Amino acid sequence: MEIVAAIVFALALIHTFTAKSFEVLSNRHPSHAGLFHLLGEVEVVFGFWAFILIALLAIFAGGDKAITYVESRHYTEPMFVFVVMVVAASQPVLGVVRGLITLIAKILPINNILAQVWLSLAAVPLLGSFITEPAAMTIAALMLAPQVFKQGMPEWLKYAALGVLFVNISIGGTLTSYAAPPVLMVAKAWQWDSAFMASTFGWKAAIAVLINATVVCYLLRQHLINIKDSITPLDKLKTPVMVSLIHILFLVGVVVFAHHPVIFFGLFLLFLGFTQAYERYQSPLILKEGLLVGFFLAGLVVLGGMQQWWLQPIVSSLAPLQLFFGATALTAITDNAALTFLGSQIIGLSDEAKYMLMAGAVAGGGLTLIANAPNPAGAALLKQGFNDCSIGAGQLLLGALPPTIVAAVLFLI
Repeated sequence: MEIVAAIVFALALIHTFTAKSFEVLSNRHPSHAGLFHLLGEVEVVFGFWAFILIALLAIFAGGDKAITYVESRHYTEPMFVFVVMVVAASQPVLGVVRGLITLIAKILPINNILAQVWLSLAAVPLLGSFITEPAAMTIAALMLAPQVFKQGMPEWLKYAALGVLFVNISIGGTLTSYAAPPVLMVAKAWQWDSAFMASTFGWKAAIAVLINATVVCYLLRQHLINIKDSITPLDKLKTPVMVSLIHILFLVGVVVFAHHPVIFFGLFLLFLGFTQAYERYQSPLILKEGLLVGFFLAGLVVLGGMQQWWLQPIVSSLAPLQLFFGATALTAITDNAALTFLGSQIIGLSDEAKYMLMAGAVAGGGLTLIANAPNPAGAALLKQGFNDCSIGAGQLLLGALPPTIVAAVLFLI
């Protein structure tokens, strides 16, 4: 069954990397457009193949064992990402962040729109160290969508910006020990607190984030400086301060109880009731996008749970420097949190090896949609701005390589 699970996982990866071709087929064959469109939804891929794996488990190992395996997996992270996406994307929260970015952009001695984009690619990913990476990804994606990820912007520039966003979110969460999924997996086992993270990883990550954001904004400058208006406000009515404050408190509560699904989901239900009570100050909640991302991550949890037999020997056999490059490459096809979790199970791993494993895992977190948990959230919110309303795996890889190299160089210093 381990071999079968590895084959299914490989097929899911191939499906992920070829998802854009299904969108093209949906346009060429209208009679089957619905099926091709479903298969072209990246967020559906891992959940789809997870059900195939469960069916194979039931056939070869028995239904009871299949159900026992599925119920033995931990789904807190998919649930949290769904909840935090919806809360962070609510109109009052975005209004507060948008107001702060607009205010700071006016102070900076550069074009206002260019400053807003730079802050969305630099400041918001670093903010992810405090409000968690999925929340930062949601906010940054919604801030950037109307200015960068739109029709008319050259496709290669959109992929360059997407690569920078994904990489910056991945490394921007390393200022603390609780915000980035790969860090969270090892923080307790390796006794890494926020002070250690900031002094060992955080300052290097911050420099890389600033460099990446600055370079891609320089490339985007000619397409941004001609935009006259700042970001169009989402709200038609001015949101009362108290409503915005309560939304922020909901976001803080969800983040604080991120590892307690009963509590954060209860808060989410209260949040849904509050948004109904003050519906006139709300925009439509991104429930569909959040559910699809949660489905994607849950599928990854199911499929990834049976890959330990071949991943852990690779991780444990590499020297520290080899481990850095190996982790960067493996992250692209596994998910960096799963990789660091496997590393935390290895007894006797040296401090240097621990550093290299973590550095490689977060540096490679932008290379693919599955490399870092928040990536599917960003893709779900931004894919409408790309050709065929789909993000190509090859183009994303090329767009993410330069910022990944910058992050790798900083971490290797």
